Amino acid sequence: MDFLIFENISKSYGSNKVIDNLSIAVKKGEIFSLLGPSGCGKTTLLRIAAGFEEPDAGRVILDGQDITNLPPNKRKLNTVFQNYALFPHLSVKDNIAFGLKVSGFGKGKINDEVERYLDLIQMTDHASKKPAKLSGGQKQRVAIARALINKPDVLLLDEPLAALDLKLRQRMLVDLDWMHDEVGITFLYVTHDQSEAMSISDTIAVMNKGRIEQKGTSVEVYEAPRTSFVAAFIGDTNFFDGEVKSIDGDYCLLSVESFPDIRVYNDKAVKPGGKVYLSIRPEKIGISHNKPSEEKINLLKGKVEEIIYLGSHTKYWISVNGFRISVIAVHSTFMLDIKEISFNDEVYIYWSLDSCYMLEQYKEEDEALLTLPDDEILDQETV
Repeated sequence: MDFLIFENISKSYGSNKVIDNLSIAVKKGEIFSLLGPSGCGKTTLLRIAAGFEEPDAGRVILDGQDITNLPPNKRKLNTVFQNYALFPHLSVKDNIAFGLKVSGFGKGKINDEVERYLDLIQMTDHASKKPAKLSGGQKQRVAIARALINKPDVLLLDEPLAALDLKLRQRMLVDLDWMHDEVGITFLYVTHDQSEAMSISDTIAVMNKGRIEQKGTSVEVYEAPRTSFVAAFIGDTNFFDGEVKSIDGDYCLLSVESFPDIRVYNDKAVKPGGKVYLSIRPEKIGISHNKPSEEKINLLKGKVEEIIYLGSHTKYWISVNGFRISVIAVHSTFMLDIKEISFNDEVYIYWSLDSCYMLEQYKEEDEALLTLPDDEILDQETV
């Protein structure tokens, strides 16, 4: 059942159109993530849901009620912010109890509920501490409990883990998922981090320039991206221009500059002469010193230009006729027992006919984003 609905939402700041006629629906009880680069409009959409911003056009509907013009305190939504926003002079227990006290609940009811949520976030032993005495992860758990105790219809989470280090983020993702299962409240989760979104979400909406590029499960947006923007933003991929040369049953033969012809599953029903973009995920590509014997593969030969060993896997960059192809080899066996691939080695790289994917070509204005280093993307101003 569609529970939280954004209907034809538009929002501009001066001449900058941040959200462009966006419509999307969130189902009751799910974890729904808005994922996209800085400036794509995801935080603005969250603030419109919360009532902190007014849309220029469109409606917000919650459980069948139009809440577009309701003030924030009249909406059954609570927000968890990146910076925690805890009251520094109050203890953990009093921070969590704050909303119930403002609502006029009795002392016994408040104590019972606070104890329940202290147990839920595993902070019972820290109930009397002030926020200054807590770690970042503990503060975020308190902020989440303070929001959940009011039993909102939807919990809005605005980059809630961005201030935490990697290991703590990974732990908090598990905790968040578990808390969601315990309370059953709808979560609307905003993040620029694809791994966060893919780890926790029932549904992901990938945003770009104020619009939804694709909505689907983690598997759908990763394995079957609808646009080249989604393919590039969700994980790593190798892109090549191609033209359909011929059709052979369910497959087509692509002509790609400087490569032998490449066979790919023709899920787009492209006809001969059609221009496409070919996407191949690095982890779908095999690498070997020896020419593989499999028949139903695409095969290229190249030279190793760069190697990065990352423990669980190694990332290679292979030069093939002037193109640089990224390959990820997962370490499923003891690495010291196999022949190592070294810098400047001649190698074969190969992939199944079903492991590459045809896409529309991205627009010129998206090109800068697709080539921008992650740290530069994250340093841009968030809208």
